[in-house]
Amino acid sequence: MLTDLISTEPATGATLWTGTSGDADAAVARAREAWPGWASMAVVKRIEVVRRYANRIRSHGDELAELISRETGKPIWESRTEVDSVVKKIDISVKAFAERTPQRQLPSQPNMRAALRHKPHGVLAVLGPYNFPAHLPNGHIVPALIAGNTIIFKPSEKTPAVGQYLVDAFTKIGMPPGVVNILHGGPETGKQLTANDDLDGVLFTGSARTGIALNRQFASRPDKILALEMGGNNPIIAWDTQDTHSAAILIVQSAFLTAGQRCSAASRLIVKDTIYDGIVREVKRIADRLIIDEPFASPAPFMGPVIDNETADGLTESFLALMSHGGKPIKHMARPIEGRPFLTPGIIDVTDLPERPDIELFGPILQVIRVNDFEEAIAEANNTRYGLSSALIGGTAQQYDQYWSNSRAGIVNWNKMTVGASSEAPFGGIGLSGNHRPSAYYAADYCAYPVVSLEAEQLKASIGIGLKDE
Repeated sequence: MLTDLISTEPATGATLWTGTSGDADAAVARAREAWPGWASMAVVKRIEVVRRYANRIRSHGDELAELISRETGKPIWESRTEVDSVVKKIDISVKAFAERTPQRQLPSQPNMRAALRHKPHGVLAVLGPYNFPAHLPNGHIVPALIAGNTIIFKPSEKTPAVGQYLVDAFTKIGMPPGVVNILHGGPETGKQLTANDDLDGVLFTGSARTGIALNRQFASRPDKILALEMGGNNPIIAWDTQDTHSAAILIVQSAFLTAGQRCSAASRLIVKDTIYDGIVREVKRIADRLIIDEPFASPAPFMGPVIDNETADGLTESFLALMSHGGKPIKHMARPIEGRPFLTPGIIDVTDLPERPDIELFGPILQVIRVNDFEEAIAEANNTRYGLSSALIGGTAQQYDQYWSNSRAGIVNWNKMTVGASSEAPFGGIGLSGNHRPSAYYAADYCAYPVVSLEAEQLKASIGIGLKDE
């Protein structure tokens, strides 16, 4: 049954986009019909199509950036970096396709050749998130298209306008009908899509809860590819350093960029006891200075609102719950604009909590934990079912080697933020953060499967042992 969909601007509450839920089965049928023609097209032709798409996005970059800011609430400067990432993804994906899924000859016997080629899976669903509504789904869509798959893209019901814009861009550059399909709707539409038996796989970015549900749904279907890029409860360790100010800047950026709505955002600050006062004081001082405002404000804000009032209410309740269980507020979380989902960063010491919640608080909340020695810091960093991003700020090269060797995460940085990973590297995690199919540069790996062939132009065979005499 079709239902009305409404997207509103978080910063103003104004209606931005309206539409209706789509028919998942019809979308899969269109993609299935288009697949043979797209898959049989020469790869250079498919690359030519996605390059035209990149040129379209580049030439209309300001328009897309404004739409992203209006629909997500993120500052316009940040939306422009997201548009840049969308454009750059094409060249990166072309390079990754050639490097990760090449055609090549393998060593073989005389008068025979062994060939390695890769085939597309077929029809793939791409389920996108709201925090990077263009960049993250684009990171699945473009590699999948280059490999020869057709796509049903279901954007988050919270950012349908950006999703529609991306698919319209493909249409306007002459993408063959049915190759890239938009499917609007909420969770029920998503369930209808993933339940379609004619789907060959799902490429997902979103919460661990939804990712686990998908993993269970496909547990008896090993024939379907499932790439899960989920969230994190990410640690950042602050250790011995002479530059407290730079350390605090990295911590603030890790925790509060995009209003904390990044899967790689730092949720937990683990601090050595002897430097606790200085680090925490400087982190709070910088956090107090952050400008929080609507996307197009002047001076430019560091962060805008979170995605909606329901999310803001949940984060406020989470901060209060941490307080009620023994957390000591360092910087109280507040709602500076009544009726809108703006939040000030919340910082809270949870060292004395008997049981710290191992959940992804997808917003500007930083939990601080005091420790005495480096082994305890590593153990605390690993005290999570997630395993996406982590960082050590300060410390020695030997301590970083120790941390790298023992950290349970797909990203382990030293004196850098937990956020801002390069698209020219693999991106993903373990535990509840993913299923060992990292995206970004390694997306090519899950968009095609290898086919090995032994080939001889002349038919010749014999059995040299085990036959009776004639």
